[in-house]
Amino acid sequence: MNKKPQSSEKLYQILEQQKNFEQLLLEISAQFISLPAESIDDAIEDAQRRICETLNFDLSALYQWSDKDPHLLTITHLHGPPAGPERPVDMDASKIFPWIYQKILAGAPLAISTEQLPVEASLDKESRRSFGVKSSVIIPIQEGGKPILGVVSFDTLYKERSWSEKDVQRIKLVTEIFSNALARKQSEQKIIESEARLTLALESAEAGIWDFDYTTNIFWASTQARKPFGYRPDETISMELFEQSIHPEDLEKVRQARTESFEKGEKVDIEYRISSGTDSYAWVCSLGQPYYHTDGTPARMLGVNIDISRRKQLELDLMQSLAEVEKLKQQLEQENYYLREDLRLEQGFEDVIGQSREIQEVLTSASRVASTTATVLLLGETGTGKGVIAHALHRLSDRKAQPFVTVNCAALPQNLIESELFGREKGAFTGAHTRQMGRFEVANRGTIFLDEIGEMGLEMQTKLLRVLQEGEFERLGSPKTVKVDVRVIAATSRNLIDDVRTGRFREDLFYRINVFPITIPPLRQRRDDIPLLAQHFVEKYCRKMGKEIDRLPKASLEKMLNYTWPGNVRELKHLIERCVIISPGNSLALSDKCFAMLPTASADAAMKDLQSVERDHIQEVLNQTNWKIEGPGGAASILNVHPSTLRFRLKKLDIKRPS
Repeated sequence: MNKKPQSSEKLYQILEQQKNFEQLLLEISAQFISLPAESIDDAIEDAQRRICETLNFDLSALYQWSDKDPHLLTITHLHGPPAGPERPVDMDASKIFPWIYQKILAGAPLAISTEQLPVEASLDKESRRSFGVKSSVIIPIQEGGKPILGVVSFDTLYKERSWSEKDVQRIKLVTEIFSNALARKQSEQKIIESEARLTLALESAEAGIWDFDYTTNIFWASTQARKPFGYRPDETISMELFEQSIHPEDLEKVRQARTESFEKGEKVDIEYRISSGTDSYAWVCSLGQPYYHTDGTPARMLGVNIDISRRKQLELDLMQSLAEVEKLKQQLEQENYYLREDLRLEQGFEDVIGQSREIQEVLTSASRVASTTATVLLLGETGTGKGVIAHALHRLSDRKAQPFVTVNCAALPQNLIESELFGREKGAFTGAHTRQMGRFEVANRGTIFLDEIGEMGLEMQTKLLRVLQEGEFERLGSPKTVKVDVRVIAATSRNLIDDVRTGRFREDLFYRINVFPITIPPLRQRRDDIPLLAQHFVEKYCRKMGKEIDRLPKASLEKMLNYTWPGNVRELKHLIERCVIISPGNSLALSDKCFAMLPTASADAAMKDLQSVERDHIQEVLNQTNWKIEGPGGAASILNVHPSTLRFRLKKLDIKRPS
């Protein structure tokens, strides 16, 4: 029998494979020589497929450094079986494959088997097992001695293979073709992007390009450059014609700038007036660079010009406005001091509606402390208007021209509140891609309003105490101390004294913020203000909705006076808004249906603790909206809170949707 020995058959297969690969290498090389940049990606993946089929690889992946984060690798080109390993995105190779990563950075090609990796590559071995990779040829992508662009790997998934140094060198030839192609693609993309940016910049700035020939005294100018001068597209622009267009008062200045530019070899940058063919003059800014012959004599000047007429007009308008402002300022400074003080107080509390003794006591206390720098603690149930009083305190203070920054401590998750209050440096934690100023820095020299401070965690209370005592803190991720001058107004609907007893709130922080407490009474304790508040909200929503309601029926008013208002002023405001919507005529329709949308007013409602009242109120609104949270008619809209804030309160109050 004529049967080849097994060793001869194997040698024949190896030689045949090498022959096929050499032919494939020639074809790939020829293909990539004149390949346009937009076809390179498809050609690389096709080459990966052909190499895997020729050399019996199961998978090939080409990784490049991520655009988002330069130290991460992401797969840009892939060939493999449909059931292959999951495609990783933005992989940190230094942590997943630390041993292989260091070898690649050194520029060394690798031919490795997963189970034969050295002891120091134990983490690499576990990672490769998790991906199902048996053996690999891994080669860095590098053009000449330039920095490594990425890495390409050829892998087997079902059985181990070994490769000779000669095999690796052959495969390396393919990666060099890939490297050159990718480098060429990047270069072409940079050129295209640069040209696009230049074109966009010129178009956005309405800039025109011009070229002055020193020998012929003739200008070449783009369409945009001719536009301010009124030159026709086919008109020859001589130096004589150009100078005829310049305002007589600016002509000598332009001539001198051009002469000095050629004499000194410096750029010219000049603004001057030109005639545009009408009785008026336009303003132009010209920037030019002189060029010379090899013997040093002037050759040409290349530059751009921009029509700045609008900018000049705006500058003139601004100067006139500033003069008017200065005149008004001087007039205001001459006003009587006591008149200004009365106006200041009136405007400060313009948002506070009510004449009852209880609310007037609040305003009296607020007016006394407003002009000081003392910390104020606003106490009261939800919806009583603590935020309105806080704004009034700021407007009446010496810091009114500086920022007023609000922080809702209940709406911020505990893991984010520190970075929100004190800021963070880039890279302080995962996802912190930029440096961010905290609320205290934003409020420097102004006022910060810490709403619902009782919801703040103990760890955060400790850090807040330091800021209040020393006026300094550090941003997350930075050792540098930041000093601020901030007036603090805090508010809470909780009983902080009870929270101090139970250890939920720090005693030292309580005494630090309890410098000047103001208790804002609930609406049920200031019923005399309900008619004024109702009339105010009716007028407000009529203006907003274009309606005319000039009558508030006595029966409707009696219903409001007899209701307990667990949601206080906020609840009254939303009730009036609903009634304005459904009222068909000029009389406010306060039907039983409107009250049906409110929580049931039981006799012991006023005795409920605040959280129970809030929980009942939120559950009732959710039931009315069929648990719709966002959008028009949603619970968040009715409760006048942000949807994310409502979801946070649902979790905190353990409110769950019925199954």
